[in-house]
Amino acid sequence: MRLPETDRGRLLLLLALAAAVTAFTATVPLLRDWFDLRVYYGTIDHWVHHGGRVYDYRVPDTPYGFTYPPFAAVAMLPMALTGLHTAIALALLLNLAALALVLRLLAGREWRRHGWYGVGLTLCVLALFEPLRDTISFGQVNILLLALVLVDAHLLATGRDRWAGVGIGLAAAVKLTPALFIGLLLVTRRWRAAGIATAVAVGATGLAALIAPDASRFYWTTALWDTTRVGRLDYVSNQSLQGVLARLGVEGKAVWAIVVLLVLAVWVRRVRRAGDWRTAFALTGLTACLVSPVTWVHHLIWLIPSFVILIRAGHIRIASTLYAVMCTSVVWIWFHDASGLDGFVGSNLYVWITLGLLLWLPTGQRRLPARSTNDTPPAPSAAAPTTAAATSQPGTPPSPSEAAAATAGRTPGPGRGRARSASSEPTGSTRPAAANPQSSRSRASS
Repeated sequence: MRLPETDRGRLLLLLALAAAVTAFTATVPLLRDWFDLRVYYGTIDHWVHHGGRVYDYRVPDTPYGFTYPPFAAVAMLPMALTGLHTAIALALLLNLAALALVLRLLAGREWRRHGWYGVGLTLCVLALFEPLRDTISFGQVNILLLALVLVDAHLLATGRDRWAGVGIGLAAAVKLTPALFIGLLLVTRRWRAAGIATAVAVGATGLAALIAPDASRFYWTTALWDTTRVGRLDYVSNQSLQGVLARLGVEGKAVWAIVVLLVLAVWVRRVRRAGDWRTAFALTGLTACLVSPVTWVHHLIWLIPSFVILIRAGHIRIASTLYAVMCTSVVWIWFHDASGLDGFVGSNLYVWITLGLLLWLPTGQRRLPARSTNDTPPAPSAAAPTTAAATSQPGTPPSPSEAAAATAGRTPGPGRGRARSASSEPTGSTRPAAANPQSSRSRASS
C-alpha cells in the first residue's frame, strides 16, 4: 500500500484515520469518566473546604481514595480554586502539553523531517495505545511524570546536566515508582545528579510534612504499607511481576522478592551496556513497571520510550507488532477467570512484553567504561589539537586505536556521563466478588 504523496491526499488520510480512531475509542474501550481525577479533586475539596483528612476521603459509593504520597496532594492544591469541570479541562491540557514534550524529547530534531503529516500520524497511533488512552481518560498523572524524567534524560544526553535530577526528584515525590531512576543515576555513577534528585525528593516530602503533618505521618507509617488501599494484587489490570504471582496464587513475599532481585540484576547489567541515556531511561522505565507491586495498565506509559528505541534501531516490525498488541485491551479477556495455561499467558501478556523488552531492547555493542567519581570534566588541553594532528599523516585514515582516543568522552551515555568535547487495590480471588472500578466495562481507579 502506497501512502499519499500530495498534501491533499495526506490530509484526507489523516482525517480518515482520525475518524477511525475516534470511532474505536468511543465504542471498543469504554471511557473511564475521569475517575482518578475525581479522586484527586474530591480529596483536595474534602481536605481544604471541609476540614477532612487527606487519606480519609472516599469517592461516593466506592472504597477508593487517595493513595499517593502527601506531596502529590500538596501539588494538587490549586484544584481547590476551581470547579470539577475546570479541573478536568486543565488536566487534559496539561496531559496534552506533557505528551507534546515527551514526543519532542524522544524524537529529537527528527520531528522536523516529517512535519504536520508525521505529527498527525503519530497522534493517531498514540491515541490507540491502551496505557495512554487510560491515562488521559482516568485523568492520571503518568504523562506528566514521564515528561519530568525525560527532561533529565535530555539534560544528561546533551551534557547540560547542571540541573539534572530535579525532574526525577519531583516525580519520585509524587509517586514512588520513578524513584528507581535515582537508582539509575547511582548505578551509572552520576553522583551529582543522584544527589540533586534525592535532595529534591526529600525536600518536597519535607515540605509536604510541614503543610500536612498528620497526613504525612499516616502515609509513611500506615497507608504506604496497606496494599488493600490500592486494590487487589491479582486484579488483571495489575501487569507487574507481583500481579503474575498473585494470579498464580503465590501469596508469600519471599518469592516476589527473589524475582525482583533477579530482574534488578538484569537491569543493572543492561543499563551499564546502554550506549545512550535514552536507552538507559527506557530500560529503567521497563524495570520500574516490573518490580512495582502494583502496575496498572495505564502505568505502562513508561513503555513508550522503548518503542522509540526499537524503531530507531530498525526493528520496526517488532515494535509495530508489540505496540498493536498493547492497543487491543486483550488482557481484559481474562478479567473474570485467569486460570489455566491460556489465562497464565493471556492475562499477563503486557508483563511478558515488558519483560521481553527489558531482556532484548537494543543497547550498545560493548560495555561502556565506568564513570569517574568526579562529575566535572577536565579542562581542554591546549596540546590536544597538536597531538591529534601528529597522530596520523594527512590523507591517512587513523587506526582504530587512534579513532577511539579521538572520540573518547564525546559520546554521552550512562557509562561515560556528560559530553566532553574540546569546544565545550483490595486483595481477593481472581474472580471478583463485585464490580471493580478497574474493569474495562466499568469506571476505574488506581
